[in-house]
Amino acid sequence: MGSFSTWHGSIVLPLLLLLPNLLLPNLLFIPAARKAGFSAWWVVLSLVPLMGIVLLWLFAFAKWPAQPNR
Repeated sequence: MGSFSTWHGSIVLPLLLLLPNLLLPNLLFIPAARKAGFSAWWVVLSLVPLMGIVLLWLFAFAKWPAQPNR
């Protein structure tokens, strides 16, 4: 009781290393999405597996609301 085994470290350490790699790119994408006229909630949806690829595809080829018509 109360001991920290190597099994705990094999689970906790990868999670601590993985979280910044998942969150930092998404935090950097929020200003880009807002500048393009999209909601920042798109970034939250991108955390769902496979949904990120779909949203990136939609974001890349959608008509940007903040861009004037040419």
